[in-house]
Amino acid sequence: MPIKESYEKALRRTVESAPYYQLLQITLEQIDEGFARFRMPFRKELTHPYSIVHGGAIASLADTAVAFALMTMIQPGERVTTVEFKINFLSSVHNGEMIGEARIAHKGKRLATADMEVKNEKGNLIAKGLATYMILGSPKTGEG
Repeated sequence: MPIKESYEKALRRTVESAPYYQLLQITLEQIDEGFARFRMPFRKELTHPYSIVHGGAIASLADTAVAFALMTMIQPGERVTTVEFKINFLSSVHNGEMIGEARIAHKGKRLATADMEVKNEKGNLIAKGLATYMILGSPKTGEG
């Protein structure tokens, strides 16, 4: 289900202004309730000594998708944070673009789980994972 246009614009501004996302050149492609898709281009700066993208960069893309998918399902003033995730790396990346997608599988009052995938521009699976997030109350209330 589509989210409000004003909220989508606010989420896009959040992505565009975040220093870490700028560093990785992560961009928001699509967002709906409980779903997010991001892109990240291959760059030499993301590679390790074997000239392939470091798993940490790939995991960051997947984790970002989960966070934003969940942000479409929380109340104003609530925040989200990663509790843990497991990711399997299935193929290496040495060029092209990576697409990270996440779908919220379950949202409770304080915890949520999500499926996350990273694929290349041809649709081949690079990584697959499962994440758990905590939903924190508004900073004003001191909850969370």
